[in-house]
Amino acid sequence: MNVVCIFAITNPFLFMSNDWNLGEKKRKGIVKEVEKAVLVSVIIGNQAPEKAFEYLDELEFLAMTAGAKTVKRFTQKLPHPESRYYVRKGKMLEIKEYIENHEDITLAIFDDDLSGKQVSLLEEEFKVKILDRSNLILDIFAGRAQTAQAKAQVELAQMQYMLPRLRGLWTHLERQRGGIGMRGPGETEIETDRRIIRDKISVLKKKLAKIDLQNATRRKQRGQLIRVSLVGYTNVGKSTLMNTLSKSDVFAENKLFATLDTTVRKVVFGTMPFLLSDTVGFIRKLPHHLVESFKSTLDEVRESDVILHVVDIAHPQYEDHIKAVNRTLQSLDALEKPTLYIFNKIDAYRHKNYDDLLEDETKQEIEKELKENLENNLKQPNIFISALNKEGIPELRSKLTKIIQKEYEKRYPYQAKTW
Repeated sequence: MNVVCIFAITNPFLFMSNDWNLGEKKRKGIVKEVEKAVLVSVIIGNQAPEKAFEYLDELEFLAMTAGAKTVKRFTQKLPHPESRYYVRKGKMLEIKEYIENHEDITLAIFDDDLSGKQVSLLEEEFKVKILDRSNLILDIFAGRAQTAQAKAQVELAQMQYMLPRLRGLWTHLERQRGGIGMRGPGETEIETDRRIIRDKISVLKKKLAKIDLQNATRRKQRGQLIRVSLVGYTNVGKSTLMNTLSKSDVFAENKLFATLDTTVRKVVFGTMPFLLSDTVGFIRKLPHHLVESFKSTLDEVRESDVILHVVDIAHPQYEDHIKAVNRTLQSLDALEKPTLYIFNKIDAYRHKNYDDLLEDETKQEIEKELKENLENNLKQPNIFISALNKEGIPELRSKLTKIIQKEYEKRYPYQAKTW
């Protein structure tokens, strides 16, 4: 009997092979159930409906990244979002009826930030979880954060998001009738909670300041190598390109915000070394407090010598993506740095836009004209590649080598060149 017990302890899964078989096929671990969600958006003022639908497509992709499946979209054209329910009462009742008729729906996701009052009212009506765009992005970031720095940054952003939305969280302690012994507890609890959150924010800021100091010291210890940063909209293929250029294994996935932590690799082209960094992707309507929290992560971009701006040329709104990224670069004082625009996924662009009967010469002429127009508009050199299929990579290496060589010549004009 004792022998059997010892054997069970050293091999705990030997006699448990059927425990996960719940009358179906064998599964490994616990399967997380996908939540069902409805999306709600307001088309504001003169905004084109196509733009609003594009934002909803992105919101659906965010929901999918977080682990939710979208089953229905609701839109309403208004001069501005309503103060109570975000949408008009009639539209709110329509959404409520749909949710009541589909019991598997557990989420309602809104494309703009909601106030604490709006969240409380909507939860009371819909009887499901209410999320806005910022909350959804924060949830994704929380799930993707791996390092101490990323976790602290996400927690700081969550606290800053929560602080102005505490109203309504303590309604169970309110006293509506008045009278002796019936005053104050609800408001006192809210103030206590605010103080706790403010203290937590202060602690997190001190923690991040210490990590920033360590990172700054680490950057100084890298020597005087030229630094190159990959930037771009989320899910444009930065990490895949990083793996291709540096021959490393940075995590890459077809989801938004696959990379949160800045990854730096030393790369050598011929005899010329440089540092290549992969950064967190940007997105439209990115919460301000999240940008502030992650500015320390983007120090690598601020201190870089060369920017590689990666763009998904196959995306129908790639021009808006470029503008969104450039706005963030401008806030980091990095927009004027030497930049090479890398238009990735050219294979997907051809698949979407070219007819099978189109001749190769015509395709080349179209791409040449597109390339010239982009270069004239952006005032920077560009290149078309497919990081996944390795198309255009030799030309990219050649262009990048020349740019880096110029930067070395600026920095060390009197030193003998070894590259």
